[in-house]
Amino acid sequence: MSKTLLYGATKIDETNSAYAPAESLAAYQWKNRVFILFADKDNARAARQENQLLADRAGLDERDIVVLKVAGGHVRLLFGAAGSLDGEAIRRDLEAPEEGEFAAFLLGKDGTVKLKATEPIASGELFAIIDSMPMRAAESLKPDK
Repeated sequence: MSKTLLYGATKIDETNSAYAPAESLAAYQWKNRVFILFADKDNARAARQENQLLADRAGLDERDIVVLKVAGGHVRLLFGAAGSLDGEAIRRDLEAPEEGEFAAFLLGKDGTVKLKATEPIASGELFAIIDSMPMRAAESLKPDK
């Protein structure tokens, strides 16, 4: 399995676009974490990833996660709330792979990429990554979370 965890970097290269907020998803910044799945609709890995995530809707909701699927230039909301989004702009902003290739990205509430994966990630592993983030730790201390 190939995945890159960008959250734990000790030195951030601010010229690297992975550390810049995705303009195409600015509406979510500081409100939601966004999990974006890139794949064509007939991709078995994409279906497996969808099923793993949607099996724990309470976990997604608790962590303020919006789940989007980008296939070609189209964006489909799988979980959460979304307005109109441009799949090509999202693909370009995140420097995602070409159409037809599987990839998954996690954006933090600050809008930056925290995780890139080329294979499906288990929801438990995804939640553990999110729960280790300082912003999530602060949220869990609030009485309403």
